Amino acid sequence: MTVLVTGGAGYIGSHMVLDLLDAGERVIVLDDLSTGFRWAIPEGVPPVIGKTGDQTLISRLIREQNIEAIIHFAASLIVPESVRYPLAYYKNNTVNTCALVETAVSQGVKHFVFSSTCAVYGTPAEMRVTEDAATLPISPYGSSKLMSEIILRDASCAYGLNHVILRYFNVAGADPKGRAGQSTKNATQLIKVAVEAALGLRTHVEIFGTDYPTPDGTCIRDYIHVSDLVRAHLDALLYLRSGGRSVTLNCGYGRGFSVREVLETVQRLSGVNFRVDTVTRRPGDPVQIVADTQLIQETLGWQRRFDRLETIVAHALNWERTLAQGVHEHGRAM
Repeated sequence: MTVLVTGGAGYIGSHMVLDLLDAGERVIVLDDLSTGFRWAIPEGVPPVIGKTGDQTLISRLIREQNIEAIIHFAASLIVPESVRYPLAYYKNNTVNTCALVETAVSQGVKHFVFSSTCAVYGTPAEMRVTEDAATLPISPYGSSKLMSEIILRDASCAYGLNHVILRYFNVAGADPKGRAGQSTKNATQLIKVAVEAALGLRTHVEIFGTDYPTPDGTCIRDYIHVSDLVRAHLDALLYLRSGGRSVTLNCGYGRGFSVREVLETVQRLSGVNFRVDTVTRRPGDPVQIVADTQLIQETLGWQRRFDRLETIVAHALNWERTLAQGVHEHGRAM
């Protein structure tokens, strides 16, 4: 049996492929390489270049490769960009996911693990968010993911597609063994931006708003190490295979750090006091959001391994230095 990883050449997807291989799984990667990298796909894993909305391609893959599970990462994911180009986000994130789910149902795929986001909550009433909190997204990105969740749940009720929806909080860090990391040019994730500034790859870092009702005036986020996140996906797959019911789960650590705290940590660990500018707020940014993680621990038995902010930043710094060298561990150019 084979696991299909969509977006497997991207940041989180490439880490998922490594974790599946480490677990002895057979893996196929589907990616259109619009933001992913061919070199990020490990040797021996068949790469298929294409889109999740291509139902003819996906149907053939499922039949020929005996695919029994899909882990779906492929998506557009920049909140401010989604505000500027909402229709593109609904097309890529929602329409293509609908097509993928329809194909999975028609071809008899047994299990589906979906990459969702805490952006579906919008600005929650409580700082610590449980899975039954109101879903009131404030960006097209969050709305596109919530629509996809609804599609998956309705398909599950109608056709029995067993699934786990994982709502990510802020993903950061890199593979502890140095095999993968965040490699996207002009990335917007705070820790990625900060480590680039620490290594001289950016002139400065911007703080979007310092007048929020938080202790230091900047937004608070729950940062989760990418390796712990993909382990949650593997745990979800094993849970479904063992007969677990469809469920929606938060993925975070249940602890928040402000923008200023993150920047100070990167400066301290890198030894570089890079320039930090303050600018106005961005549209679509909630004040603070932190995961309640009780349900994922109880349901999947998931355990955190890299939950210190210093560890997340150190791994991100190590990967950024690897990128600067320009050569992958197998000798392939990055």
